[in-house]
Amino acid sequence: MKSIFALLTLLISLQSSLAGIPDKIYGVNLGSWLVLEAWMLPQGWLDMGGQQCNDCSQCIATEFAFAQAYPKTVDEIFDKHWSTWFTQDDVNQLKSLGINTVRIPLGYWIVEALVDRKTEFFPRGGIRQLIRGLKQLRDAGIAAILDHHALPGVQTPGQMFTGRCTSDVEFYTEANYHRALVWTAGMTALTHLDPDFSSVFAIEAVNEPIMDASQTPNYGDFQKNFVKVVRAVELTLGIPVPGVQLDMKVQTKNFTSALTSVASTSTSDIFNAEVKSALLASVPILVELGFELSIGSIFSFNLATANSQREPLVTNFMDINWQHNNPANPANAAIGPQGYDNHLYYSFGGVADPNPEAYLTSICNLNRVQNDAALGNSPLWFGEWGLPTQFSATDDFLNKWADAQKLAYSQGRGWIFWNFKTEISDLAGDLSRQWSYFDGVKRGYLTKDPSQVHDPHVCDSYRANATAT
Repeated sequence: MKSIFALLTLLISLQSSLAGIPDKIYGVNLGSWLVLEAWMLPQGWLDMGGQQCNDCSQCIATEFAFAQAYPKTVDEIFDKHWSTWFTQDDVNQLKSLGINTVRIPLGYWIVEALVDRKTEFFPRGGIRQLIRGLKQLRDAGIAAILDHHALPGVQTPGQMFTGRCTSDVEFYTEANYHRALVWTAGMTALTHLDPDFSSVFAIEAVNEPIMDASQTPNYGDFQKNFVKVVRAVELTLGIPVPGVQLDMKVQTKNFTSALTSVASTSTSDIFNAEVKSALLASVPILVELGFELSIGSIFSFNLATANSQREPLVTNFMDINWQHNNPANPANAAIGPQGYDNHLYYSFGGVADPNPEAYLTSICNLNRVQNDAALGNSPLWFGEWGLPTQFSATDDFLNKWADAQKLAYSQGRGWIFWNFKTEISDLAGDLSRQWSYFDGVKRGYLTKDPSQVHDPHVCDSYRANATAT
């Protein structure tokens, strides 16, 4: 038992040595910005031309349905939304509240060349807004995670967060795994080549895949290829990856030419056939982006200087315990720094009985950090959580609920609240009270200093009572 405890302690302590991750993450999600979820801005969505319905697949409730319904005006309408939903004022407020990290949900369609315009419908122009926001975050000293939130083919049925509400889940196929890898190659290259991306320390492979691993065939292979694509781009750029060396010398300073050359000829295990194919497919996309966005470094870089000083990105997955039915362990995919994400919402049921006593008993005995560390999934952070409950919560309970969750999640690398804000309107009603970080601080549930809690002893009377979740 002592040796197991020592191993867990070591795994958790190693968190502080990984590249790029803040010592402790105090973060928020920038939800409904570049992947719009209409439930968070109900009046705004109607004003844009969207619709509300009980089954989000049956009306204009997602970006896909909106773009299909309004092909001539969708780009202009969404550009206005992107410009106004997340602004410099929001960045200033995040900084004033001590937030050091944001998680940015992205759809695959932000890389527009990956969209099949005959069958897939999404707004164009998001990449420029992403760059605008990243520059503002960088200037404020706020780190960022690029979260592949909505995958090609849809990774989870019936969810607004995938960009398309449908029961036809096609992500777990060879073709869509491939498109996701091409997306990954492009985002990795942009992160290292465009100075506006310099605050990005991690790319998350897939947000909330189906929990039943029997329904996600070959997902473990995708995880390994995702990491290899990230590392292949970095090795081509001359960025050191711990324990790995490129098996050839890059002869050109033109990145797209170098990527083509390495992808075609390298014999390294990292450059398997699928990785090479994804890298080669990313080259014309990067060339187009380089011209469109005036990113000169897409075409020219100096291996001998800046890139040798850069740190590799943290590859990021939902933790192994997100899935059941014998899932692949993402720890087996790691090459270089890697981090793990868990999401916990009590309001959807299945975690604790719907009453204050059960909620606090459960969260105060949470063992997810330790359970994940035992399987190599460390460092762990909680990339989504909030204050919603299944019962009518008093202000006093929400103070305790915020404190107890922050204490539980801070056992790992930290936490990222969902969401930075929600709409405040008559139609939204009381939505912001439990879903908005800004409003949670304003109401006093969340402390103005994210590292603090109102009552560090909030869990003392609950820790002896519970079964761990």
